[in-house]
Amino acid sequence: MEQLSLFDDRQTMSPLASRLRPDTLEGYVGQKHLLGKGKLLRRLIEEDQVSSMIFWGPPGVGKTTLARIIAVMTKAEFVEFSAVSSGIKEIKEMMAQAEQSRKMGVRTLLFADEIHRFNKAQQDAFLPFVEKGSIILIGATTENPSFELNSALLSRCKVFILKALEEGELKELLERALKSESGLGRMRIQIEDRLLSAIARFANGDARTALNTLEMAAFNGKMNEDGALCVDDETLAQCMNRRSLLYDKNGEEHYNLISALHKSMRNSDPDAAVYWMCRMLDGGEEPLYIARRLVRFASEDIGMADSGALQVAVAAYQACHFLGMPECDVHLTHAVVYLSMAPKSNALYQAVDACKTDIRNLPAEPVPLHICNAPTELMKDLDYGKGYIYAHDTKEKLTSMQCLPDSLAGKRYYQPTLQGQEKQTKARLEEILKWKRENS
Repeated sequence: MEQLSLFDDRQTMSPLASRLRPDTLEGYVGQKHLLGKGKLLRRLIEEDQVSSMIFWGPPGVGKTTLARIIAVMTKAEFVEFSAVSSGIKEIKEMMAQAEQSRKMGVRTLLFADEIHRFNKAQQDAFLPFVEKGSIILIGATTENPSFELNSALLSRCKVFILKALEEGELKELLERALKSESGLGRMRIQIEDRLLSAIARFANGDARTALNTLEMAAFNGKMNEDGALCVDDETLAQCMNRRSLLYDKNGEEHYNLISALHKSMRNSDPDAAVYWMCRMLDGGEEPLYIARRLVRFASEDIGMADSGALQVAVAAYQACHFLGMPECDVHLTHAVVYLSMAPKSNALYQAVDACKTDIRNLPAEPVPLHICNAPTELMKDLDYGKGYIYAHDTKEKLTSMQCLPDSLAGKRYYQPTLQGQEKQTKARLEEILKWKRENS
C-alpha cells in the first residue's frame, strides 16, 4: 500500500528554490546596485538592449534566475548549456539552430552556467556567433573572469558583479516562501522571526542555502494540537548542523565570543583561542572580521615583542580574502596559535593611548622651528629649519636635537618591556637616551 504524507504533492517534488524562482524583475530579490530604478542593467533589460554578458558572483545570488528573467523580458528563447555535457559538436549544432532562429526573428539567449569550466576550445566556439549576434551569451561564474575566460571572449562581454545577498534580503525571501502558494504557503508552518533571522545568517548570502534549510526544517517540524508544523530551536539546529544556531553577529554573543578569543590569546592559551575562533566560524561569522581582529591584536598585545606576529596576522587576512570559507579556517588557526604563543607586550598600545590623551588635553603645540620644512627663502629667513642636524651625517647616526615641543620635552610615551624581541629594543632605546643625555 502506498503511504501518503502531508507533503505528497507533485509541486513539492522540485526544490523550494526552483518553485519560487521569479520571472519578473519585481519578484527578484537582491542586486539593487544593478537592478534598482535607473541602474545600468535594469535599463538595458527594459529598453531591450541586452548584449552578451558575464555574471560574476558567489553561489546562490540569482545568476541563473536573472538570466531567465532577461530571456522572458526580451522574448528570447532560453537555452542552458553545460561545460560537462556539451562538447564542440553540441555547441556548433546549437549555434546553427540559433542562427536559423535569428533569421526567423527569434533571438536565442544561451546561458552557460559555470562558464569558467568551459575549456579554451569550447569558449572559442562561441566567439563567431557572439560577434554576429546569433546568440546573446550570458555566462555565470564564481571565479574571476579575468583569469578564467579567454581574453577574446571576455572582451566581447560586459561583466556584471553580483553580490552576496544581505541578511535582510534573505529574510524577505524566507517570508515570501512561507506565504507563497508555490512555496510553503499551503502548509501551516509556525516559526519564530528570530529563527528566520538565524537561517538568513547561516546562509551567508546564498538564497539557495536559505530556502533549502527552511524547507528541510519545515519537513521536520513537529505537529502541534492544531495541526500546524512547529519549527523550534532543536529542529533547526539539526537541519543546520550548527550548535551556535542563535549566534548574532550584531548582538551580545558576538561581542562575548570575540572577547573570549582576544583574552584567550592574551593569556597565551592556544586551545581556548582556537575553540572560541571555531565557535565564531560555526555561528556564521565573517572570517575577514576575525582576521581583522587578529591584525589589531598583533600590535596591541604583542607589538615589538615579536614584530613577526603582525606579518602572520596580515598574511592570514590575505589568505581569508583569497580563499574564503571553509578553506581559510586553517589559516586563521595558524594565526591564532602563533599570536597565542608569541611573547606579549602592550607597550605600543600604551604609547599611543598616552599620546592621544596628551593631544586631547594639552594645547596644540607648534612644530619646533629646527625640524620645520623650509622650501622657500622667506621661510629660511624666518629660521625655519635653522639648527637642524642630519643624523646620517654623524658618526653615531644620532643627534641631541629636541623633536618634541618644549612643553613635552623629555616625555616618554613608548616604554618597552623585557618580553621577547622587545628586550633588545629596550636595550637599544636606553643606549640612545644615555647618549643624548651625555651629548646634550
